[in-house]
Amino acid sequence: MEGSKKSNMLNFRLIIFSILSIGYLLVYFHRLSLSVVADDLVREFETSASMMGLLGSVYFYIYAFMQFPAGLMSDSLGPRKSVTSFLLIASAGSIIFGFAPNITVAFAGRILVGLGVSMVFIPTMKILAQWFRAREFALMAGLLNAMGGMGVLSATWVFALMTAWLGWRGSFQVIGIGTLVLVALIWFIVRDRPEDKGWPSIAEIENRGQTPPDAQEKISLLEGAKIVVSERHFWPIAVWFFFDCGIFFGFGGLWGGPFLMHVYDMSKAQAGAVLSMIAWGMVIGSPLLGLVSDKVFKSRKKVFIICSTILSLEMLLLYIFFSDLPVWSLYVVFFVFSLCSSSIVVVGFTAAKELFPVQIAGTSVGTVNLFPFLGGAVFMPVLGRVLDGYPKSATGAFPQEAYSMVILILFGAALVSLICTFIIKETFPKDKTGQSAG
Repeated sequence: MEGSKKSNMLNFRLIIFSILSIGYLLVYFHRLSLSVVADDLVREFETSASMMGLLGSVYFYIYAFMQFPAGLMSDSLGPRKSVTSFLLIASAGSIIFGFAPNITVAFAGRILVGLGVSMVFIPTMKILAQWFRAREFALMAGLLNAMGGMGVLSATWVFALMTAWLGWRGSFQVIGIGTLVLVALIWFIVRDRPEDKGWPSIAEIENRGQTPPDAQEKISLLEGAKIVVSERHFWPIAVWFFFDCGIFFGFGGLWGGPFLMHVYDMSKAQAGAVLSMIAWGMVIGSPLLGLVSDKVFKSRKKVFIICSTILSLEMLLLYIFFSDLPVWSLYVVFFVFSLCSSSIVVVGFTAAKELFPVQIAGTSVGTVNLFPFLGGAVFMPVLGRVLDGYPKSATGAFPQEAYSMVILILFGAALVSLICTFIIKETFPKDKTGQSAG
């Protein structure tokens, strides 16, 4: 490949990544944005807190349901067409939500948003698999997840400023219009593969211009799905995702705040400051772990084992020194918690992709992406039932014994995820001599 063409390709793929990463920022923004305006919605729609909880959770149900179809559509319709079509739906949902005259219409808007953004992550991973070398993929997946962390910050701090200026309705309308601009950028600029721009594929570049025998082999949807679910090395990764992300969503996404307020007597603002370390853990840790996996250890399995070990030790630490940790250390605890339960997923998705041919990258990542949300769907209510098993105080707070039991359960789940890491197959690409490719 000529030097100028190669330079053009390298620059162009970074533009593609930048545009798609904004789409992934929107995924996390919509996932958490209702927390900022929940009180406004309860007051304006004259509804209950439980109804608001349902309004927020409908996003997760739609998103989880769509992961397997998202993989199939990415591999059949194509990732660029998939992501643009569904972001149009997300745009419409955000605008409808902003104009909603009642809670019923708000639900319709929220459902459309969940449906629309569910088709961002899998197509993006499919496109990255076509534009970046295998040894670059974990780093790029980490940078993508870091943009998800920026979405967390956008959904809280930035969105709070927006709503103060435009109100919650105007803010969701502006987000919807901005999404339309993003759709146009993706459609006119992003391409599924280098070949669509007249450049050789990454596989050809890696093989010095020779097309690998299986590079263009077509795999049908049903055949691809069968390959994924029948691969025995797929299931340890899937189970690891279930428990690891169940811990993250269950504690970091829901019960971590009440834990800080009830056990450490923090205000909402103080607890929010500690919980913000989850976002920073994603922003800093996701590309860091991708880089460590690609360049330092040259291994997926080692990073899995190290992070799951640290997460298990951290849960044990929280259980032993339950209410006695200094406040400053809680910032460290939640940063490390995010690093080892959330940022680590970039290595998980990379390993899931590397188990299978690139032609079914969407199907493999889409299938495994079902398990994190199943983990969250199970752990959130299960931990809630555990807390409900203890009598509340006069102020409505759960007792420390209840949270102690929650942490013990999380420690047990962390041990299960750790066991899975020893069973997971090493997928880091090898060079022609059988050594780890650098």
